[in-house]
Amino acid sequence: MLEKLLIFAFLVLATGQHATGQQSTHDDSQRAESAGSPGFGGPDSVGDVIAEDRAPSEPVIRLPALEQARKDWFEWKDRVQEDHGLAFGFDYTGIILGASESIGDDRASGGILRSFGSWDLLGRGTANTGAFIWKVEHRHRYGDIPPNALASSIGYVGLFEPPFSNQGLRFTNLYWRQRFSGGRASIIGGFLDTTDYVDTFALASPWTGFMNFAFSTGTTTIPVPDDATLGIAGATMLGKSFYVIAGLTNANSDPKSPFSEVDSFFSDNEYFTSVELGWTAEHSRIYLDNAHVTLWHADSRDKAGVPSGWGAAFSVVRYLGERWMPFVRGGFAQDGGTFMEKSVSFGVGYDVVPKRGLLALGFNWGQPNKDTFGPGIGDQYALELFYRLQVTEQFTVTPDIQFIGNPALNPSEDSIWVVGLRARLAI
Repeated sequence: MLEKLLIFAFLVLATGQHATGQQSTHDDSQRAESAGSPGFGGPDSVGDVIAEDRAPSEPVIRLPALEQARKDWFEWKDRVQEDHGLAFGFDYTGIILGASESIGDDRASGGILRSFGSWDLLGRGTANTGAFIWKVEHRHRYGDIPPNALASSIGYVGLFEPPFSNQGLRFTNLYWRQRFSGGRASIIGGFLDTTDYVDTFALASPWTGFMNFAFSTGTTTIPVPDDATLGIAGATMLGKSFYVIAGLTNANSDPKSPFSEVDSFFSDNEYFTSVELGWTAEHSRIYLDNAHVTLWHADSRDKAGVPSGWGAAFSVVRYLGERWMPFVRGGFAQDGGTFMEKSVSFGVGYDVVPKRGLLALGFNWGQPNKDTFGPGIGDQYALELFYRLQVTEQFTVTPDIQFIGNPALNPSEDSIWVVGLRARLAI
């Protein structure tokens, strides 16, 4: 335990000292600050969600009364942020999934109501702010099972829409974020969501992107802790294009009662650690034009009966012509209780109509972790296609279809079709 803390402290201090010695020569850190973005987070981090929901779009339907109400609402929010440093938002997302074949239930549905925000309490008006970040959610099912339970119901090794459970009221984020060097370096500490900074990918959001977790964090080869895990993480740019992100969090967490696991952080010595070295075209495009390698280690979790493990993941993403986003991602795991031992995903996203319609296609091959599911399980395949449509400026719908080849835990079926529909209202 002491060795890990010393290594992590050295890494954070070293990167922080490097960053604070740099002179910011780009406007992107200032733009990120004004939007409330953490600068290194993925598409589901609080700052990026607020900024994206605020950005103008080209919706299918334009209603003058609705657009005026939106304009008044966001102008008031802008004044609150300017006067008090408080940026916030709300959204509601509902999902319906259905499968052609199943061991159990073949239908799943549920929704999530979220409140999220950031409050600049130090350095307001500068790029080196200190802010309190929060995200609180209510997760609920509509029918017999929630969306994240459908994968196991059809015998698929993995998850569909992981956040969409039936947990009820719970926390996701509750932490302090401190920026340095004009936003080119950050440290966060508190109750974190590790998917905000570990192996992030622009099309991986379960609210706006692929529904299958095979295209998200580690392509199912990283055993990330549950949300609201106590820990610390740091990130910094290394010059114009290279960056490093590192984190240490509790491997055990309880999003419904996060403070109940504070003692376990210090007494159980069961941690999830990660280090990521990456390249980006420039800081403002960190998850649009990006290549990175992520190394991770997870201690054994005695109460949960999960063994220790380690592994690596990689990701290469480019945003070409401001329309096309080809990607290749993959990972390897040595134990750790992961879904997959080896996994590779590739595909492309395409802005059919910029700021209105996003079409994306992805393919995944995975080798289930024999330490988790036992030997003799064959390789598994998934193909997913979705189209996200901006109906109004704050309302999107996303029809989705998946083909599952050789579902590893359903030997009676060679293939299964899964169809879904997601709707999101951002306020």
